[in-house]
Amino acid sequence: MLTVACLGQFMVLLDSTIVGAALPDMQERLHTQLTGLQWIVDAYVLLVAMLLLSGGVFADRFGRKRMFLAGVAVFTAASVVCSVAPSIGWLVTGRVMQGIGAAALSPASLALLAAAYPVPQERVRAIGLWAGFSGIGLAAGPLAGGILVDAFGWPVIFLVNVPIGAVLLLVGLRILDESRNPSAPAVDIPGTVLSVLGAGALTYGLIEGGSRGWSSPLILGSFAVAVVLLAAFVAVESRVAAPMLPLRLFRERLFTVSNTTMVVVGFALMGSVFFFSQFFVYVQGSSILRAGLQTLPTSLAMVIVSPYAGRLAAKHGFRIVVTVGLALGGLGLLALGFVHEHTGYGNVWWRLAIIGLGFGLTMSPLTGAAIAAVSPQEGGLASGISSTTRQIGAVLGVAVLGAIVHSRSSGGASFEAGLNSAFIAAGAVTLVSAVFTGLWLANSKPAKVSAPQAQPTDPPTVTTPS
Repeated sequence: MLTVACLGQFMVLLDSTIVGAALPDMQERLHTQLTGLQWIVDAYVLLVAMLLLSGGVFADRFGRKRMFLAGVAVFTAASVVCSVAPSIGWLVTGRVMQGIGAAALSPASLALLAAAYPVPQERVRAIGLWAGFSGIGLAAGPLAGGILVDAFGWPVIFLVNVPIGAVLLLVGLRILDESRNPSAPAVDIPGTVLSVLGAGALTYGLIEGGSRGWSSPLILGSFAVAVVLLAAFVAVESRVAAPMLPLRLFRERLFTVSNTTMVVVGFALMGSVFFFSQFFVYVQGSSILRAGLQTLPTSLAMVIVSPYAGRLAAKHGFRIVVTVGLALGGLGLLALGFVHEHTGYGNVWWRLAIIGLGFGLTMSPLTGAAIAAVSPQEGGLASGISSTTRQIGAVLGVAVLGAIVHSRSSGGASFEAGLNSAFIAAGAVTLVSAVFTGLWLANSKPAKVSAPQAQPTDPPTVTTPS
């Protein structure tokens, strides 16, 4: 049971990071531009971000085993669609399906563990192993992606999921026990639909605006539709009995600060990581395999530092640890904005490591702070919202920083100059967030919060905003 849950999460995390190494090969073989790569990433992240909370409710209401296996089946089938995709349109369709599967699989896997280990000490150990497998998947993705893409091409990175998914389905059907929460809230279908459509319209405008023109009727129309739909989402969430996003939680300052900052983390980290492999391949002329290896310092630093971030927050306080982490992440991104074609790797890797160190210090304490700001009964919901806000930031980061690169490159500057501008912009946003986070909480009682044992909604995290 523990192995099945961990392997399911491992598959999702491995897939999310392995895609980053394949982006240059996808661009070449599918004859797509930067906007195509943005859609490959954001189609997945968008669906995960918007469906994650509903996925957890579905699992509680209709059965965690059923939801887990359904998520595995959809994710595996979608991986096949991605691997045989003859065009960018088919690949994006497959990525949408993967996002739906991941949004069902990931929260259900953690819910299965919580139900199977009712004794708190055993549950903590089980969730620790679950989180450890997540870290292995994150760290293994860039290396595995570089090796597979270099040897066989990008379709193979999706085929890796097929045998894993088949084993999970066969074993899961036999050994998993069904469990559900009879008092689970109703599914907020109107809120879910409005959030997906509204965020999708906003993402479309941000990604396509650079190529179609920011003043084109289609782009302006997409922004207008996004405003209307997201306003309707807020109105619905403030009135329904069981909203997917209870707006009342944001009356608590610590909850609001932690989630606002998490949006920035997703924006800066995922938006910049989207370009790491492209920098090494297109600017410095690395092979895809070598580029995969060269991006490792960020993910390794995060995997190493993250387990200790909660302890530091418990000892020194949320405000100090998160502010320092954001400052380090922002400075690392600013430093990365000054690398160029002839910068030796010995002068690049430490910048990537500082980025990973900084953001590794922030994510667990931010989620821990969100959980500490609400009642114990709403801890799972708070953790899910924290992960969702990070994914929303990731969608915006890939779209906005991609638009910066596109605008600079199409305006006569080099691709290298466009990347530098994007890294500097991400660093500046992160540093401003560090200042505001520190000031916002300066007059409040220091919050000493520990990190959660795991974040149940982390399918797409490092190395590629997939």
